[in-house]
This record gives sequence, C-alpha cells and structure tokens, in this order.
Amino acid sequence: MTRTLWLALLLTACGDGSRDPSGEGKSPGAKLEAAAVTAGLVPDAARASITGSWARDTDRICVVNTPGRSQRIGVLIEYGDGHGCSASGPLDRRGSRLKVAFGNCRFDAIFDGERINFPATLPAACDALCTGRASLAALEVDRLSDSAAEAATLRGRKGNLLCAT
Repeated sequence: MTRTLWLALLLTACGDGSRDPSGEGKSPGAKLEAAAVTAGLVPDAARASITGSWARDTDRICVVNTPGRSQRIGVLIEYGDGHGCSASGPLDRRGSRLKVAFGNCRFDAIFDGERINFPATLPAACDALCTGRASLAALEVDRLSDSAAEAATLRGRKGNLLCAT
C-alpha cells in the first residue's frame, strides 16, 4: 500500500477524541476500521456473505441458507484416534455476531469478514458434541469457498450431512 493511502487512512481515523456513550463509532480505532472498509482494504463484515465452506487444518465449517431468512451451520473437527467434534444447527446472524445453536450448546461466534471465530470459553453442554480431548472452543476458520453446493456436502463423524437443508 502506498504511503499516501496509509496517511489518508490515519488522518481519517483521527478526530477530536470524543466518544459516543456506546463506545462504538467515534473512537479512533472505529474510524480507522470504517476508513479501511470504505477504501476496500478490509471486508465489511456486516455485508459479507458467510455462506460456503470454511477450514483451518482439519477443522471444517459449512454455512448454507435455509428457507426463509435463516441459515444452517455445521462443524467437523477430526483429529483421529477418537478425538473430534461434530455438530450442526441453526445460525442467526446479527451483523458480525453469529448466534449458534447446536441443541443445548448455544453461543455467539464472531465473523470479521474473512474468518469465523468461536469463543475460547463455551457452555458445558458443548462438551457432549466432542470426544476425546477435542473441543469446539476457540475454533477459528478461514473461507475456502463461497459455494453453497460445496458447503452442503460436509459430512459429520457418523456420515450425516451437516448442512443439509
């Protein structure tokens, strides 16, 4: 990136130092993020599609649209030797926040426009979805494909389609 563009982004992020009561929108970091989104340097997480296949190493996630406005998410973690996780359920997206529901295992994940991150601490109900020493905690994946058809082929540990609609 050119020095001029960086300078423009930094100057855009600078302001009078005031903050709004919510702590969002007017902070220098929020202004820099907004300038980067406007310049096309950072994807707009609130508008980017999450449909498709996601992965990192042996961790996999699928996300597909279902009838209506809802979506379905599936997760497969396979470490071998009896260590792994498999889960699927509805996904409710609220901007960059993803409300995931795998039965009684419910939590908010984060989508930043380029990757999906699960929280480091999950409810105890999530342990039942895993075997051995595997866990869904702190799962982080990057986009492999934005194809819903490809995402719908992800199979769980027992061979079931995780993102079938």
